[in-house]
Amino acid sequence: MLCDVTQTTKAPAPTPTVRTPRLHRAWFVAAVTFVTIIGAAAFASLPGLLIEPLHHEFDWSRGTIGFAVSVNLALYGLTAPFAAALMDRFGIRRVVAAALSVIALGSLLTVWMTAAWQLVLFWGVLVGLGSGSMALAFAATVTNRWFVARRGLVTGILTAAGASGQLVFLPLLSWLVEHHDWRPASVTVALSALVIVPFVWLLLRDHPADVGLAPYGAAEFVPKPAPVQGAARRAVTVLLKAARTGPFWLLAGTFAICGASTNGLVRTHFVPAAHDHGMPVTAAASLLAVIGVFDVVGTIASGWFTDRFESRRLLATYYALRGVSLLFLPLLLAPSVHPPMVFFIVFYGLDWVATVPPTLALCREHYGEDSAIVFGWVLASHQVGAAVVAFAGGLARDVFGSYDVVWYASGALCAAAALMALVIRRRPVVAASATA
Repeated sequence: MLCDVTQTTKAPAPTPTVRTPRLHRAWFVAAVTFVTIIGAAAFASLPGLLIEPLHHEFDWSRGTIGFAVSVNLALYGLTAPFAAALMDRFGIRRVVAAALSVIALGSLLTVWMTAAWQLVLFWGVLVGLGSGSMALAFAATVTNRWFVARRGLVTGILTAAGASGQLVFLPLLSWLVEHHDWRPASVTVALSALVIVPFVWLLLRDHPADVGLAPYGAAEFVPKPAPVQGAARRAVTVLLKAARTGPFWLLAGTFAICGASTNGLVRTHFVPAAHDHGMPVTAAASLLAVIGVFDVVGTIASGWFTDRFESRRLLATYYALRGVSLLFLPLLLAPSVHPPMVFFIVFYGLDWVATVPPTLALCREHYGEDSAIVFGWVLASHQVGAAVVAFAGGLARDVFGSYDVVWYASGALCAAAALMALVIRRRPVVAASATA
């Protein structure tokens, strides 16, 4: 009888063997993601350079051209949460490859456009949707799936790719438009997008389980989750669920101020404000590029800090320091570049999007598996804040004759963001119940 029982006993199911390579595949995935995000940010930065050449060639109003640019910026932010949900449904690799193809198509079609509505469709809708699909929600999805350890550091590196791509590539694209017209610049964007596609398809993988690995820093194998049905419905459902919680509105509010004080304010209005004080446009544009360089250092450092310090306090510190620097900026603007201005540029570069790693960490803390989609909606608030201040800054310049009131108001907003960050509650930790 004992022998019979032994024969009918089922052996436990074998667990997948976890390989531990010397250099984890997650770092290759992060490298491909880094290059892809840099490209997406560079693609998104070109439409603003097309305003003057398109105005002169087609005699379109700047308002009409600006509308296409605003559609691009809005979709860049609003697409992110849906892109994160699509990645859960169809996989990262397919969504990113499709997004790059859409960017290449939209950019290339502008070469033959003859009407303003085509600009709105090609650059506004197609390039906006494509670049938005590879925004920071893409970085959040890759980080959540491939990394358990070093999440803050990886988030900082991938965030730096996005911000620096927008700023560092701006002089290069500007040179192409100035010396070779705007069509070669559009073709360059299209070809660059297509060149990245093979690397994405060959090197990017959706989940560590696809290659028999545990996530970097994980103690055990993590099975690949089943595809999530209803991507668009899930994005909206996650928004409605998150909107019933206080941390979501505080994170969205602080990130809206982040967008207002970076993309909406400094990236849009720093050059004309400096020019108002006699500084050459080329010198002011070069200072923006320097911001992009130091942003890499600041954002990676912020990721390192996020792995070690409380995210709420980091956010409050970043916003408070940013607000103080903006209050001093009107005193620093001058016809030439001087040491205090250089100090401001370096400091602002270090703080440019240092807010992203702790913001993403707080999304992960409060919303778990939905954190990438929630962060996508928080990112949308970032773009809305940028759009509002980009318009309000120009309006204030027309009304008051200078940008001083804009710098002071933005400094006050950053102070409010610092207070909002401190108000975000900590997620309660439930202690494990003792077992008898």
